[in-house]
Amino acid sequence: MLDQLKNLGSLANFGKKSSTLLGVDISSTSVKILQLSAAGNSYRVENYVIRSLPANSVVEKNISDIDAVGECIGAAVSILKPSIKEAAVAVAGSAVITKTIEMNAALTDSEMENQIVVEADQYIPYPLDEVSIDFERQDLSERNPELVEVLLAACRRENVDSRVTALEIGGLDAKVVDIEAYAIERAYTLLAEQLGMDDDQTVAIVDIGSMMTTLNVILQGKTIYTREQMFGGNALSEEVQRRFGLTAVEAETAMKRGGLPEEYEDEILAPFKETVVQQVSQTLQFFFSSSHYNEVDHILLAGGVAAIEGLADLVQESLSTPVAIANPFNGLQVGSKINETMLQNDAPSLLIAAGLAMRGEY
Repeated sequence: MLDQLKNLGSLANFGKKSSTLLGVDISSTSVKILQLSAAGNSYRVENYVIRSLPANSVVEKNISDIDAVGECIGAAVSILKPSIKEAAVAVAGSAVITKTIEMNAALTDSEMENQIVVEADQYIPYPLDEVSIDFERQDLSERNPELVEVLLAACRRENVDSRVTALEIGGLDAKVVDIEAYAIERAYTLLAEQLGMDDDQTVAIVDIGSMMTTLNVILQGKTIYTREQMFGGNALSEEVQRRFGLTAVEAETAMKRGGLPEEYEDEILAPFKETVVQQVSQTLQFFFSSSHYNEVDHILLAGGVAAIEGLADLVQESLSTPVAIANPFNGLQVGSKINETMLQNDAPSLLIAAGLAMRGEY
């Protein structure tokens, strides 16, 4: 048997709402756990928790302190009190090798698996015993109907095992280890429906987290480009800490609730917003330079930074491209335990968690 990544990257479940999992998004600075439930042909937001991680327990999306992350998950679970314990978690796209290969369409899954094991060294630059692998049938080959395209995904086993172990420490059962880009792709189905996006439109989702910015470009519901670069909201928080002599927690609280000195808006926040615009523009230029595209039809801002007031308008004005803030929960039913104002503010940072929670029939 292949050491599979628990259905890593499985795209076959798009649109199926018969079951959900807890979506657990482990970022560099926090753990976000989201529970959705099926509601007819859509979803209901049951509850969510965002819990800060100890410093340096996750470095550049690699877990460096499994116990600390597991304890953080456990604390979040004790607050959330979810009705299910089966969860989906994701690895960063930069940690995964994906490749589409062609195989004989008549092969069974077991036969495909055996053939991939034999030929794995052609596709994966690591020893087979160091990686977890999964594959999925795609469409029949356009050039030869006797062949089928097969999506092959491989990730170093330590990246998968560390997440599975952290969830177990936190009292959860990791049923699915996915890829962040595919989780975003899944959540995008909600966004596309809300915003009336056409399949032929090129949509750039720019997820600006605390320490990293990730670009996912989606066309016809599929990710055609993804890139990560080191930049995030921690630059703003660190400047606030430095300027006003605050701790990290004090700075985050003050930025959310107000109360900072007057010069914050003009001398710190405004320059940071301009820097964000430059980063978004630069990230898109990488996409344009590596493809035949020279524009995108729409930009969606995600991540905690997206909630900064006026940022979306500034990006739209500067790049002359329609910009919206990604909120996968617009129009969904919301559970009584949730503060809807807080959900509105947190929604852009819950995109990956939403895509993971939408996983069903694993």
